[in-house]
Amino acid sequence: MEPIGIILTPFSNLQDMPIQPGGGEGVEGTVVIDPDYVEGLQDLEGFSHIYLIYLFHRARRVELTVVPFMDSEERGVFATRSPLRPSHIGLSIVELVGVAGNILTVRNLDILNSTPLLDIKPYIAAFDHVDKSRSGWLTAKEEQIRTTRADDRFV
Repeated sequence: MEPIGIILTPFSNLQDMPIQPGGGEGVEGTVVIDPDYVEGLQDLEGFSHIYLIYLFHRARRVELTVVPFMDSEERGVFATRSPLRPSHIGLSIVELVGVAGNILTVRNLDILNSTPLLDIKPYIAAFDHVDKSRSGWLTAKEEQIRTTRADDRFV
């Protein structure tokens, strides 16, 4: 699998980054798409939000159990958002501010600068919104999720 572009953000250090897009509220960045894929951006500007699927390019190891942010117990990696997963694939829903040529302006970022982009998909509420969902072990409140910042546990 080859990247289709790169995600540029203000976050050059893993520590003190937001741990989810909600914690990056208002943070803007750009997504630079390889010119070979520009045609695929047609009609994207009509969507308010997009999924960015990317590579955790600084993840150097795989752990099948981790202690996730906002928890003190070890959990199976597939029950967390840890970058230390076997595929090192990340996913964030971000606000799409604009499309200009091969450049997307996005907002509400929790992604490290120069992250390789693997794919983009539109967020469609009728497809993606789930009214009745459970959050498993996570008991954190919305405010805690917005204000928690990364440390060095996943470096």
